Amino acid sequence: MSKIPDSPEQIFTEFVNDCQSAYPAALQAVVLYGSGARGEYIARKSDINFLVVLTQNGIDALDKALPLIPKWRKQNVALPLFLTKEYILSSLDTFPLEFLDMKLFHETVFGEDLLFDIQIEKKDLRLQLERELRGKLIYLRNGFLQAGNDREQLRQLLATSVATFVSIFQGLLYLKDVTIPKEKALIFDAASKEFGLKKNIFTHVLNVKHGTWHGSKRQLQEITMDYILEIKNLVEMVDKL
Repeated sequence: MSKIPDSPEQIFTEFVNDCQSAYPAALQAVVLYGSGARGEYIARKSDINFLVVLTQNGIDALDKALPLIPKWRKQNVALPLFLTKEYILSSLDTFPLEFLDMKLFHETVFGEDLLFDIQIEKKDLRLQLERELRGKLIYLRNGFLQAGNDREQLRQLLATSVATFVSIFQGLLYLKDVTIPKEKALIFDAASKEFGLKKNIFTHVLNVKHGTWHGSKRQLQEITMDYILEIKNLVEMVDKL
């Protein structure tokens, strides 16, 4: 693992070998999630995200992974998520949105596919979605007041919001039993159609994220205000579901 890989698959074998060396009897699964599992990995820009599932004895010996962390970071491997199978199953009602994202888009690199059969309860998901949306609405309003007169800060506010709303919109589509696409643009399109949102607002935000549209300060202010209004409307709709 001496250089940043062109694809996550290039480091699967060595990453699993490292995990097996550290936890020979405790390693149950290694799972790729995030942009690498979505097919959106960009070398030298994207992190590589792994879920490492250990037995309880393995989790209790977490210090065995410490020597490996700096080695992995040199390969753009994000800090792995170390969990037990029992923790995953007992947390589905607490973090349904996060585990839904993993269930939808993951690749089991080693061991049992623990995410395939997990069940996400819609009542738990709806509650978290409303909580997340209300929190993000406050975040966007406060961010606008802080960054509203700075063009670059406005761009950053919009760009950094995309990942969160991709996850939220996936959850909303799941509630409605709508097929969830992989591509972010298609997720926004599908959610806009299903909930009667203004698609062009989210297209602008995605283009800001991708660096294909920059806009003047006034244009960015207007887009942000429209964005906030759409999220406010969405909060009201989710509250009534």
